[in-house]
Amino acid sequence: MDNLSDTLKKLKITAVDKTEDSLEGCLDCLLQALAQNNMETSEKIQASGILQLFASLLTPQSSCKAKVANIIAEVAKNEFMRIPCVDAGLISPLVQLLNSKDQEVLLQTGRALGNICYDSHEGRSAVDQAGGAQIVIDHLRSLCSITDPANEKLLTVFCGMLMNYSNENDSLQAQLINMGVIPTLVKLLGIHCQNAALTEMCLVAFGNLAELESSKEQFASTNIAEELVKLFKKQIEHDKREMIFEVLAPLAENDAIKLQLVEAGLVECLLEIVQQKVDSDKEDDITELKTGSDLMVLLLLGDESMQKLFEGGKGGVFQRVLSWIPSNNHQLQLAGALAIANFARNDGNCIHMVDNGIVEKLMDLLDRHVEDGNVTVQHAALSALRNLAIPVINKAKMLSAGVTEAVLKFLKSEMPPVQFKLLGTLRMLIDAQAEAAEQLGKNVKLVERLVEWCEAKDHAGVMGESNRLLSALIRHSKSKDVIKTIVQSGGIKHLVTMATSEHVIMQNEALVALALIAALELGTAEKDLESAKLVQILHRLLADERSAPEIKYNSMVLICALMGSECLHKEVQDLAFLDVVSKLRSHENKSVAQQASLTEQRLTVES
Repeated sequence: MDNLSDTLKKLKITAVDKTEDSLEGCLDCLLQALAQNNMETSEKIQASGILQLFASLLTPQSSCKAKVANIIAEVAKNEFMRIPCVDAGLISPLVQLLNSKDQEVLLQTGRALGNICYDSHEGRSAVDQAGGAQIVIDHLRSLCSITDPANEKLLTVFCGMLMNYSNENDSLQAQLINMGVIPTLVKLLGIHCQNAALTEMCLVAFGNLAELESSKEQFASTNIAEELVKLFKKQIEHDKREMIFEVLAPLAENDAIKLQLVEAGLVECLLEIVQQKVDSDKEDDITELKTGSDLMVLLLLGDESMQKLFEGGKGGVFQRVLSWIPSNNHQLQLAGALAIANFARNDGNCIHMVDNGIVEKLMDLLDRHVEDGNVTVQHAALSALRNLAIPVINKAKMLSAGVTEAVLKFLKSEMPPVQFKLLGTLRMLIDAQAEAAEQLGKNVKLVERLVEWCEAKDHAGVMGESNRLLSALIRHSKSKDVIKTIVQSGGIKHLVTMATSEHVIMQNEALVALALIAALELGTAEKDLESAKLVQILHRLLADERSAPEIKYNSMVLICALMGSECLHKEVQDLAFLDVVSKLRSHENKSVAQQASLTEQRLTVES
C-alpha cells in the first residue's frame, strides 16, 4: 500500500506531463492494487484527488484511455465512489468515448458507465444529460448480428449498462422505450440465444421494461412471444425458467401478447410442467407448478386467447384443465377452478360446460373444502359457479343440481372474499327464478346472515352484495312470506339505506323491493319503514336534480304505495311532497312526467 501512495503521487505528475511510458506503468500498478483490495485502493484514490485528473486522460487522443476507463469501472463497484466519479466530471468524457471504434475502449467505457449508474441517481442523471443511452442503443443495433465472442461480451456489457441506467426508474425506462430499445433487445435474444450471459441480460432488461404499460405495445409488435417460448423449451434449470417466467407474467397481462404466447405454444409447455411437477414435494418444483398454473390462468383472461383454447369445449387444453379440479393438489384445484371461471365468460361456453357436467365437478370440489377448507379454492370455485349461473338457461339446471345447497354450506364462513362470491352466486341463481327466490327468502338462517353482513362496513363488497341479495329475494319471489322473514330479521332499514346508494342500479333495486313491500305487506313493515325515515329519503331523492329518471319514477311509485299507512301518509303530508312532484310534471323524461301527474292526483285526493 505504501507503493500505492508513491504510484498516486507519481501519477499526479505524469498525468499532467502525459509522459506515456511512466503513465502506463502507474495505471497498471493501480489496476493491480484494485485487483488485490478494491475498497481500500478506491479510498486512497479518492483521498489523493486523482479522480479529477482522469478526465484529461479520457480524451479520444489519449493512448491510455481504455486503462483509465477500466480503473473507473473498478472503483465504481464501490457505492461511495459513484458520486465522486460524477463530481470529478468523468461522465461527459466517458460518454464521448462511446463514439470510439476501438472494442476495448467501448468495453471498458460501457463497464465504467454501467457501474457508476448502478443504484445511483446522480450517475444516471449525468449519463442522461450527456446523452449516453442513445449512443449505446445505436451500438446495440449496429453490432446486433455479429456473433463472435468478443462482440457478444461487448453487447452484454452494453445491455448491463442500460439496465443499471434505467432500473426501477420509470422515466428513464420510458426514455429507452421511446428510443426503440425493445425491438433491438428482442432481435439480440433471437440471434444470441446460445450465449447464456447475454440471454440473461436481455431477460433482466425485459423483466424491468415489461412492468411499464407503455412497453406492452412495442413488445406486441415484435416476435418476443416466439423467442421466449423457444428459449423456455430449451431450459432445464429451475433458475433460468424462473427468469423467463418473470418476463412472461407482466407481458401476459397484454391481450395481444396473450394470444401470441398461446400461438407460440406456451400453453403446451405449461401443461408439461404441471404434469412433471404435480407429485413432487421439492420446493423448486412446487414453486414452478404454482407459477406455471398461475400463468395458464392469466392467459385465459384474454377473450381471444381463452376462446382459442376452449375450442368449443373439445380442446385438449380445456380437457386437461378440467382434470385439475378433482386433483389432490390444492394449487391445481385452484388453477382449475379459476380457469373454468375464465372460460365461463360468455354464454356459449357456460351453456356447454353446464351441459357437460362441470357443475358437479365444482360442487365436489367445494364439498372437499367445507370444513377447514382452503379459502382461495372456495373463492375460485364459487367464482366459477357464479359465472356459469349468468345465462338464463343454466339457472334452472344449476338449481336442480343442488348448487344452492352446496353454496349455503359456506354461510358460516368468516372470510370476506368467500362471503362476497357466495352472495354473488346466489343472486345470479335466483334471477327471475321465483320458486328458488321464495325458498331462499324463507330461509331464516340465510336472511339473518344477510342482515348481519349488511353492516359489514369494513367490507364494502360484502355489504353491497348482501343488500342486493336481500332486495333480489323480494323482487324475484314477490312473496309475502319472504317479506315477513326479512321484516322479522331486521332487514328493512338496510333496504331503505340502499335506496341512498351512490350506485343507481342499487338504488333502483332497493326502491322496487320497497314498493313490493308496501304493496304486499305494508302493515307488517310500516314501523320499520317509519323508523328508517323512508319518507324523508324519498323527498330528498325527488328534490335532488342529480337523481336519475328511474330513481325519480320509482320513488313516486313508492310514495303512492305508502299512502295506505296512516303514520306514513301523515309524514308525506307534513313534508309538502306536492311542490316537488308538481315540478316533475314538466320533466324531460316522459315516464317521469306521467308518473308525476298520477302521483300529484293521488296526493291531492288523499290530502
